[in-house]
Amino acid sequence: MLVAEERRSFHPQGEDPVARRPADCAGSVISNLLSEPLAPGLYLVATPIGNLADVTLRAIAVLARADVIYCEDTRHSAKLLRHYAIAGRMRPFHEHNEDREIGQALAELEDGKRIAIISDAGTPLLSDPGFKLVRAAAAAGVGVFSIPGPSAALAALTASGLPTDSFFFAGFLPSKPTARRSRLGELSQIPGSVVFFEAPHRVRETLADMADVLGDRSAVLARELTKMHEDILRGSLNALAEATAGQAVKGEVVIVVGPEQVRSVSDDVLSARLLAALELMSLKDAAKALADEFGVPKARIYALGLKAKGQAP
Repeated sequence: MLVAEERRSFHPQGEDPVARRPADCAGSVISNLLSEPLAPGLYLVATPIGNLADVTLRAIAVLARADVIYCEDTRHSAKLLRHYAIAGRMRPFHEHNEDREIGQALAELEDGKRIAIISDAGTPLLSDPGFKLVRAAAAAGVGVFSIPGPSAALAALTASGLPTDSFFFAGFLPSKPTARRSRLGELSQIPGSVVFFEAPHRVRETLADMADVLGDRSAVLARELTKMHEDILRGSLNALAEATAGQAVKGEVVIVVGPEQVRSVSDDVLSARLLAALELMSLKDAAKALADEFGVPKARIYALGLKAKGQAP
């Protein structure tokens, strides 16, 4: 059952909301929310990804009334809570202690406690811990409530100028080159934009691998979204790799890669050219040469070569 607070009207009876200031309206909403009891359950609360003003009124009210606030890093989250005068009881919840904390959290939830989960920034569970606790709570019949709000993945996607009607969130790629390229190969056939998180020190090599495996697609490199030094670079994957060469990329990074362009060359044409090329060079070199010539992913040509040799999976 949905909590009653979400179905209420927050305008006092007979009062014209247009005659009031925005701050008055926001204050009225917060006051009404805080005056209502918070239903027991697990609350997944989205927090700002940089700008502290990007927090919802409902998020503030939930955090202010929660019995426990699980934080990825309590020192980091303390800044947000202090900013909004929230004196909630914080408890660390991260990849190193998640399994240990689940039992205690579940016991408290079954005892009727109100527990909130927040990450360092953005929407919880997206490349952050929490999935196991949500699954356990749902299985135990405990209410699980999503308090939506900021998301770096969606902020980058919507500002990218790339297709948004179909997209896939891939999170962080593997740090090792071989595993990273293998994962990119698995994602190469996604029929939509693909959103990645990446560590700043791996940006250039990741972009180069993306261009090599996915083809030189349109892409966007979004850095420090919503912060003072927000920066969005648009271009092909090769162009972005070259633009970041020799530079120290800093801050939080999101990479959005557009879908593969409509194939203007058939597999039959590629296979014929590939057979001729294989008389002069290795499959690896032939795949790279034809990918550059036709502007298609190297993985596609490599797969045709394996198929011709009877080695296709």
